[in-house]
Amino acid sequence: MTEKKEPTALNLPQVDPLPEDTQKYFDLCDDKLGMVPNVLRAYAFDIDKLNAFTAMYNDVMLAHSGISKLEREMIAVVVSAHNRCWYCQVAHGAAVRALSGKPELGEAMVMNYREADITVRQRAMLDFAMKLTEASAAIEEADRQVLRNAGLSDRDIFDVASVSGFFNMTNRVAAATGMQPNAEYHAQAR
Repeated sequence: MTEKKEPTALNLPQVDPLPEDTQKYFDLCDDKLGMVPNVLRAYAFDIDKLNAFTAMYNDVMLAHSGISKLEREMIAVVVSAHNRCWYCQVAHGAAVRALSGKPELGEAMVMNYREADITVRQRAMLDFAMKLTEASAAIEEADRQVLRNAGLSDRDIFDVASVSGFFNMTNRVAAATGMQPNAEYHAQAR
């Protein structure tokens, strides 16, 4: 069921009608997810902004990487939990639950990833993402070396940084606009 409530607190109506390619993308989301994510609806007042957002999201979250989709979602949740981004904690917490098959992992990412049953590699990535979120200017070679020691390549480190940076930006946009998660996310993969 597609939620009809406005996705943000701002009065920015969705382009109507949507361009054909955008409508196809929204229809695909509705078919695959049973909804159009509110983050997409929030950007749909300006198709160029929507396209820029989806291009960057697709690159950092879906493109080929040595960082798995689950690991990228874990980073998204940990960064979003620190930033208290309601939208991303809910939406990406649901993705962690679904991808891992472990509802408790999604909860741990939101509450305290340090208590989660995760690998040394994942812990190193999440610690790096957290430091980048809290004090990006304090990142130094020793922080990158911890990731290398955990088995990450320099390309992987770039990808961890890109996911972290993307969610630090989008968390702020979501907070500023009062972006609301789709109600469907709350019950997914529990």
